[in-house]
Amino acid sequence: MKVSEILKVKGDILYTVTPDSPMAKAVDTMAEKDIGSLVVMEFGELVGMLTFREVMKTLHMNKGTIGSDTVRKHMDDHPITITPDTEVNEVRRLMLERHARYVPVVSAKTLYGVISFYDVAKAVFEAQSFENKMLKAYIRDWPAEGDE
Repeated sequence: MKVSEILKVKGDILYTVTPDSPMAKAVDTMAEKDIGSLVVMEFGELVGMLTFREVMKTLHMNKGTIGSDTVRKHMDDHPITITPDTEVNEVRRLMLERHARYVPVVSAKTLYGVISFYDVAKAVFEAQSFENKMLKAYIRDWPAEGDE
């Protein structure tokens, strides 16, 4: 299964922020939209990711407040990226290896979406469930000995 298949099911809603946006505004957007990440875009290109991990680090650093800094100061400015053709098993490996819960999908500097750990887990679960149903149907239809 490829990332492009997950994106088709997930839809194309994408939330972005600029690096010069105030952190408070970015956190408000994340809370209002109930999302765990924002893609940081500048001049039409991906320049970073802001996830709840960076938000928590900011809160810790500022003793419980978001502060008045911009997203640029706290974003991950070197997020791992994948392409629509990346295989899901490779995405799983990368996410586990880098402790990444959100990964932007990019090809030729075009942003196609963000894949979350939840999206990957759901896709794998659904694929395995379908495979289990097919195997059970096959076993039920197995010919008895002597019926050949």
